[in-house]
Amino acid sequence: MRAVLVLYFKYFLRWDDDFATTIYHTFVALCYLTPILGAIVADSWLGKFKTIVYLSIVYTLGQIVMAISAIHDITDSNKDGIPDNMTFHVALSMVGLILIALGTGGIKPCVAAFGGDQFEDHQEKQRSTFFSIFYLSINAGSLLSTVITPILRAQECGIHTQQKCYPLAFGVPAALMVVALIVFIVGSGMYNKTAPQGNIIVQVCKCIGFAIKNRFRHRAREHPCRTHWMDWAEEKYDKLLIAQVKMVLKVLFLYIPLPMFWALFDQQGSRWTLQATTMDGDFGALIIQPDQMQTVNPILILVLVPIMDSLVYPLISKCKLNFSPLKRMTVGMFLAALAFIAAALVQIQIDQTLPKFPSSTVGQAKFINMVNRTLNINAGPNSFTLESYKANEEYFNFNGPFELNLGSGNAFLGNIPAGTRATVVIIQNGTKPRPTQFRDIKSKPEQGTNAIRFLNGFGSVLNATVGTLEFGNTITNNMSEYVSVPQGNAQFHIRDNRGQECVYTQKLGFGSSYTLIIPPTFAFGPNCENSIQPVVDIKPNTIHMAWQIPQYFLITAGEVVFSVTGLEFSYSQAPSNMKSVLQAGWLLTVAVGNIIVLIVAEAATLPDQWAEYILFASLLILVCIIFAVMAYFYTYLDPAKIEAEFAHEEPEDKEKRKSLEMAKKDSVEHHKEDRRSSDSSSDEEETKQTKI
Repeated sequence: MRAVLVLYFKYFLRWDDDFATTIYHTFVALCYLTPILGAIVADSWLGKFKTIVYLSIVYTLGQIVMAISAIHDITDSNKDGIPDNMTFHVALSMVGLILIALGTGGIKPCVAAFGGDQFEDHQEKQRSTFFSIFYLSINAGSLLSTVITPILRAQECGIHTQQKCYPLAFGVPAALMVVALIVFIVGSGMYNKTAPQGNIIVQVCKCIGFAIKNRFRHRAREHPCRTHWMDWAEEKYDKLLIAQVKMVLKVLFLYIPLPMFWALFDQQGSRWTLQATTMDGDFGALIIQPDQMQTVNPILILVLVPIMDSLVYPLISKCKLNFSPLKRMTVGMFLAALAFIAAALVQIQIDQTLPKFPSSTVGQAKFINMVNRTLNINAGPNSFTLESYKANEEYFNFNGPFELNLGSGNAFLGNIPAGTRATVVIIQNGTKPRPTQFRDIKSKPEQGTNAIRFLNGFGSVLNATVGTLEFGNTITNNMSEYVSVPQGNAQFHIRDNRGQECVYTQKLGFGSSYTLIIPPTFAFGPNCENSIQPVVDIKPNTIHMAWQIPQYFLITAGEVVFSVTGLEFSYSQAPSNMKSVLQAGWLLTVAVGNIIVLIVAEAATLPDQWAEYILFASLLILVCIIFAVMAYFYTYLDPAKIEAEFAHEEPEDKEKRKSLEMAKKDSVEHHKEDRRSSDSSSDEEETKQTKI
């Protein structure tokens, strides 16, 4: 669903790139914050099975709500293909996304653990096989979704008007989720369901909270210092638990710089997808949608993981190089920074091909000569020559009214409103030429389509169609409306009132705009298409999407080195019963990383997208240096050895704790007794005084 989400924001809800990016990363952050709540609910109250079932229902409802929110016909009362009540669609979308975030957060920490619960201690081999199949399924799902969901989105559907089919892109995952939930519930009788036994995360938080509170109580100088601040929890908690918490905190401290990596990594689904919308997706026989470029990531993961494990790491080991886990993670962060530098270089090339649209203070115009002779034209400060049935290639800028001189004393006052684009068509009016002005589009056509219109210089009304799209009837010396035509070889059928037809073929790329001139000399017949002149108003995207592959390769290589190694390192340094705490901490770094993106997207006022990419790369390099210093001073632990030292608490420690508790109780009882005695004496004295 995330594969098409940012395009749904941009093209359906009509949000700008920055706001679409902000909401996208807010949603992703929620998806990685809620697993902590899901783990606590499952371990403390409902158990894993019920948590998966209940929150999968929430998950499915969220997907259904998203699919409904994307149906434009619900509020399209005038049947023009654009929703009339966008607030309704935005509200439904937000409800759907919140439900999905709660659902995915609830099941994310439970599914793998519930699968592991199905095996006994002697079934280690089977458990290992299960996890291999489980993670293979996740990657297969990721790969299929990034291929299929954009294809579903690219279909056109609707009751009154045909639009991009976001309801199908959201609805199919909802239907599959319903099927998956039913299959899961049907197998209920076969599952081993362990009862909730309390959540270790809650216990760890309570232990840390008590240590902080106890230290604050004994902050006076007369209290002797302890070796570690967690030692202040010894009055209430076992030394084994305290030692385990210390090990966890040591690893969590290393997690502090990690969110910056995820801030860059998760922009594959937002900024990089938006970047692909301004690129050429023609791969010959295969047309790639912008959101399908994300497929490169799971494909490269499946390729790079075995290469790293079986070739790169063993080769480094044979060279006797100390490539420790923390060093690998540092390299992964550096590769991610390089990926964003590559993205910035691609963006610079894209920016050079994009049209320069008018600012709020300038108007732009180009000129088309429909007169049967060459004209020498003076338009304000611009002088140029136009042949018959031709147009000048570039738009001219005008800051206000200007004199338009067409020669032979034909002078007119021209005015292009600020912030607009126009085409000035010079037609024959009796014996003299005169200008007619038509408004042009002033933005790139959306979703890779091409904005096409006809200029009819023929002597009768013409009607043009392409596929099922119609341009309507266009009278002589007039322009048709723009029609969005998809990429490919478009065949235009041009007909007059007598039924004569001419077929004109134009190869269209991505994101272009053309004015097709039908000159006065046009005639129906075998070679009629040769007289039609295409004028490029907006050039198609020329930078190929394949140029994104290097940045995807670098970010995926960084992910393989960083993420896989990071989890492996965390587990090796964590106590046996606190793997889930570190898993929660790891997911929290992903959430914080996405929060960083939305802060930068809203706060940074950089005029160019490439500058934002360089900003993120610079921040990650800085964080990478900090992490390298932290890693240098980190001492690797052996949790099993440390736990063995505290496995059996010494009897005298237990007795000591028990005696302290008894002394505390006695102290409280004595205090109560003294108070009662004092109150009794006070009452007797008061009675005596009253009698006197």
